[in-house]
Amino acid sequence: MADSTNILGLRDEENPQGESKILACSTNPRFEAEKTEDQKSKGSATFGQLISERLGLDELSSPSVWRASVAEVVGTAVLVFLVDTIVISSFQTDTKTPNLLISFSVFLIATILILATAPISGGHINPIITFTAALFGLISPVRAAVYILAQCFGAVLGALGLNVVVRHSIEEAYLLGGCTLRVVVAPHGPSVGVETGQGLWLELICTFIFLYASIWIAFDGRQAQAHGPVIVCSIVGAVLGILVFISITVTNQKGYSGAGLNPARCIGPALVRGGHLWDDHWVYWVGPAIACVIFYLFIKVSPQQHFQPDNDFKYDFLTTLKVLIMSSKSRGSSSI
Repeated sequence: MADSTNILGLRDEENPQGESKILACSTNPRFEAEKTEDQKSKGSATFGQLISERLGLDELSSPSVWRASVAEVVGTAVLVFLVDTIVISSFQTDTKTPNLLISFSVFLIATILILATAPISGGHINPIITFTAALFGLISPVRAAVYILAQCFGAVLGALGLNVVVRHSIEEAYLLGGCTLRVVVAPHGPSVGVETGQGLWLELICTFIFLYASIWIAFDGRQAQAHGPVIVCSIVGAVLGILVFISITVTNQKGYSGAGLNPARCIGPALVRGGHLWDDHWVYWVGPAIACVIFYLFIKVSPQQHFQPDNDFKYDFLTTLKVLIMSSKSRGSSSI
């Protein structure tokens, strides 16, 4: 689909030959984008039209956006169902190395599902990827909002599906395989797991590593084209699996489910199961959000030639903010 915002360098209607859309290293894509947008802002468009353009409000009426969101719903639903099933079965069957099994399963599941959804929606199935893409301006804020809502809805469907097929005793014992910092081992007994601050730092650090070690490759048009979609998706899945394994192993706490690395996967079981899954649930959103902003600022200050996405910076956050402020000042001065 022409405007599915494919972040993995797969073919689309606008680039049927699969050619890399790369600017020369001597060209500064951010400067060019800012210059173009500054020129646009000086046109005859009203402030309201500028806001509409910058937010991508026209995409609300775009059938392709909603079709892409369906792929995000289905992809996230399957992700939650499969990953949480693996979590439950790994511990229920008394596997000697459950952490290793879970991590390897995450690698396989994430790789396959990203490959499946990439041609349709760009292969996000994770609010972390969507929010980061929105910050860089690779997708509009409106598309990002639609995607994140679709991912959360898909996570609920996946958790509901799992809730239907497992016994009530298993649901109670394993909390639908949801995200927990700690659990209560007995009624009115002490809780075991990690502290809130420790969990927040783990989410922040693991999310930044995830973005730096894998998503950067997917966003960079040169690397995505050079490696190909299968390698890129495999890298994303492998990094996710490794981080899940590390976060569980380094803490060695039974009540801790490991780094969530996908807020939608955490909120699905929480909405369906409730209970202790809501305890400190905000950690699984705030930690990744902070990491996404830090990663965005890190890339903004890095040498320009080391990051050239297979797209423009039309909706880049700082560029958008600058254009809106300049337009607002210009509008204010002209009205005096």
